Formats: sequence, structure tokens, C-alpha cells
Amino acid sequence: MPGRRWAGALAAAVTASVLSLTGLAGQAQAADINNVKNGGFEAGLSNWTCSAGSGTTVSSPVHGGSAALKATPAGQDYAQCSQSVAVKPNSTYTLSAWVQGSYTYLGVTGTGTTDVSTWTPNTTWTQLTTTFTTGASTTSVAVWSHGWYGQPAYFADDFSVFGPDGGGGGDPAPTVPATPAGLAVSGTTSSSVSLAWNTVSGATGYNIYQGGSKVQAVTGTSATVSGLAASTAYSFQVSATNAAGESAKSSAVTGTTAASGGGGGGGTVPAHAVTGYWQNFNNGATVQKISAVQSQYDIIAVAFADATSTPGAVSFTLDSAGLGGYTVDQFKADIKAKQAAGKKVIISIGGQNGTISVSDSTSATNFANSVYSLMQTYGFDGVDIDLENGLNATYMSQALRSLSAKAGSSLVITMAPQTIDMQSTSNSYFQTALNIKDILTVVNMQYYNSGSMLGCDGKVYSQGSVDFLTALACIQLEGGLAPSQVGLGLPASTSGAGSGYVSPTIVNNALDCLTKATNCGSFKPSRTYPGLRGAMTWSTNWDASAGNAWSNAVGPHVHAL
Repeated sequence: MPGRRWAGALAAAVTASVLSLTGLAGQAQAADINNVKNGGFEAGLSNWTCSAGSGTTVSSPVHGGSAALKATPAGQDYAQCSQSVAVKPNSTYTLSAWVQGSYTYLGVTGTGTTDVSTWTPNTTWTQLTTTFTTGASTTSVAVWSHGWYGQPAYFADDFSVFGPDGGGGGDPAPTVPATPAGLAVSGTTSSSVSLAWNTVSGATGYNIYQGGSKVQAVTGTSATVSGLAASTAYSFQVSATNAAGESAKSSAVTGTTAASGGGGGGGTVPAHAVTGYWQNFNNGATVQKISAVQSQYDIIAVAFADATSTPGAVSFTLDSAGLGGYTVDQFKADIKAKQAAGKKVIISIGGQNGTISVSDSTSATNFANSVYSLMQTYGFDGVDIDLENGLNATYMSQALRSLSAKAGSSLVITMAPQTIDMQSTSNSYFQTALNIKDILTVVNMQYYNSGSMLGCDGKVYSQGSVDFLTALACIQLEGGLAPSQVGLGLPASTSGAGSGYVSPTIVNNALDCLTKATNCGSFKPSRTYPGLRGAMTWSTNWDASAGNAWSNAVGPHVHAL
């Protein structure tokens, strides 16, 4: 949870790259061609140059065809692979590629006008797209992708530069993709139907139709259609799209919503709640038993479950030795006592060193089964997702829905993404939160250990201020989450994080700004969100080390909202 550090250079690059993000461009004109050569890497690295020998081609994972680029940053090299592409002067082009990996960038230089770039932190295949215009004497540009220092390898595939023929040749234009097969209903609630289908070669996106009308467009092979009436049958179809056009619609499937249900999960969690992480280890903070956790905490997240040798599965072992002889029986009894006092105790998955990966249907099933087993064994009320090394939105959503089906409507689901994970609804964490919105309790983003980030007004804010908290929370509040599903996550003391600690007064001011439009900084939200869930801290142990100063100040303020 606390230890992820952000170099100033990364923060600056993130800011610059995010500011250059553009929307997906429209389909290429009939006369346009793809000016990139070997954009799918079917001919190895032909026509491409990678810095410091960082690139190679692989047969898996690929987005299309049988090959893709794999480039690995090392030392001071961030694995840039580039190609010189012939273009026409005074012309507009659309640059696109499919990428996956931690902090993967796509860009172009030498345009003769404004060079552009875009990026994503997604660890699943994501399409990056931007446009550029060439100068009066520009006849070639350098198209490139790269990762980032200290990050693992990234993958890239299906590069294209669509626009007027630059005369250098290129890959053939795409053809209209085939009709998707295998459309099926993968889950239902009282207000939503989840769908999944097979991948279509050459497709860059999919359209979802409800009763013959388009209701969604996605890039992956699953979607959840929400806002539906309970106990009602709906008909769905899906089509595949790319720059050449749209396929025919698939055969229809029928999904019937459940009889009843509420908005969001969590059972009897208070409308305004405080979440605290409890450390199942001794790192110098006050060692606590669950019974010693301050009463201001409504949700206690036990940190952390451990990965096992079974993909996706987790286990939990109480650190009895590190916690002064705390026994499993005492631990279970303390959980029951907290629950009797109206508190929720959940198991947190991940943390700074967490290595759990849910990347396919099998690991999703293993995850759900193992978490449910821990709930039955220890009495946990739910699960917290704190995976700081990326997640797969499709399969984590599947895993959490499967867990919900087992545990029922009282299941508590919380999430603790980093700031970078919630900058855009296209990010995997944000996608997951939206995918499970009907069963999600709260997202407590970590407003610490962060570089400068964009607020919902497009301005850049630095951590440590009221504006950083409110302007970034606004992205979630205006991006599809209910106010009751948004909380502010801060360290309990300066020892609780590498950077980003703010006084409880600043936390409370941010809560007031968002709920009442009072005590704001320079950023003032366009409306108020009186239903805001509350706040979170790392950790109850560091809070105790500081005399519970954080919870004594923030707890009553949250509960009085």
C-alpha cells in the first residue's frame, strides 16, 4: 500500500503526456492509406529500430496476427522503438497502435509542426490514438513507442499512420472485421447485464446493441450494460469495428435482470464511513490486535492476503510471532466483536509488494473461490482490491461478480487505486470500478506517494493540498461513480507514506469542499456531493503511533457530514 515512489521525471512526463491526450479519431478517409511498414511485426523488427537492443518480437501476447513487439527498459534506457515513415507535407495523419504494459507511450517527432504523444498505464491491450499535421516541407516523421525507467517490458502491435500516401509504401489498409461469435450473458444483477464474446481478428473495437439500438462502444471483449429495470428480459447484439468499418451484428442473446437489488454493495456500511488498514506485520508502527483498533473506524481492512502457487488464488496467515503472540482464535473473536459493534472487517488483496494476478477466467474463478473461503474461515465481510502492479479489468470484474454471487448483497468491496490509476475512465482500475458499480462499496484512492496529476478541470495539481484532493476526486465523481462510492485516502502520519501526508484539517477541508462547497482552495467543484462516503487512512497502526490524532479528528468530521 504505502511504498510506491514516483520520480520527479516520471511525474513530469506523466503530466506532459496526459495533457497531450486526444480523443479517438474518426475513420480514415477512402483515399487514406496506412503509411507504416510492418506495423504488426509479422516480419520481425524489419523497418524498426529499438534503442540499446531493447526490442524483440514475440508470438504471445499479440493483439492481431501472429507477432507483436516486446521492448524491455533497462537502466537509463526506456526501450524506444521507432520507424521513419514517409508522409506528405501540409497533411493530417492519424497515428494509432495497440499497447499493453506499465506506462507505455506512443508518439511522433519531426512533424514540422507540433509533435504529439499519448500514453497509458493499462496492462491489458489498449488502443492509443492521436493525430498530427505535417509542416510545409516535411516528407518523413519518426513514429515511436517506449516504456519507462524501472518498469517491466511493454508490448505493442498493429501500428498505423493513416493519411495521404507519403510514397514510401506501407501495410495494406484493414478490411471490415468479421461478425463476433460466442456472445453470451456472463452475469446479471437487478439493474445490469454483463456480456462476453470471442475476439475478432483485426477488430479495434466493438459496439453493443440493446434492442437494436447502440448503447455502448468498448475495446475489449466484454461489457456491462447498466441502468436496466429489475425482472426484465433484454435482447443484446455486438458488432466489431476498425478503421475500415463495422461488421454485421451478431446473433442476439437474451439477458434477464434479477428480481431486486440496491445501488452498490456493502450491506449496512454507514452512509459516511472511515476506512483504516490494519497491519498484519510489524514495521515499526504500533502493533495492534483488531480489538485495539480505534472505534472511529467503520471498515477495517486486514493487510494483506498472500498469493499462492495457484494462479489468482490467495491465502492468509496471521503473523502471530510478529504481533506478540496474537492467536488465530483471538483474531477471529476480535473480528466478531467488531462486527457486533457495527463495524466491517475485510481482507485486503495486494499492497506495495502484492503479486496476485487475475488474467483469465480460471484465475478469476480461483480468486473468487479463495477469497470466499477466507471469508468463511475468518468471518471477513468482504474484500479490498489494492493491486499496485496493475490489474485486468475484464477478469477482475468477473472475479468480483463471482464472489458477489457467493457472498450475497452484504458483501463489502473496496478499492485503493493509486492516483495514476484513476486519471481516466479508460484505465483498468477505473474500468473495473465502473464494471462493478452496482456491487461496489467505495473507492478510496491513495492521494499520496504521487506525482503531480490532472484535476477534472484539466489543470495540474501537486499533492499536499486541498486542491489535489478535491480536483482529483472530481474525476471519479463526474466519471461515473456515485458519491457514496468515493472516499479520500491519506496517510495517518508522516511515517505512513513516503510523501503526501497532510494534516487532518486539510482532509476535513477537502471533505467540506466536496460536500458543502466550503473550505475549498482555488479549485471549486461545479456542484456538491453530500453523499460522499468519507475517508481512508494507512494505517490504524501508524494512527495509533501518533496517538490516534488522525482518526480523532477525521472520524467525527466524516460521521457528521
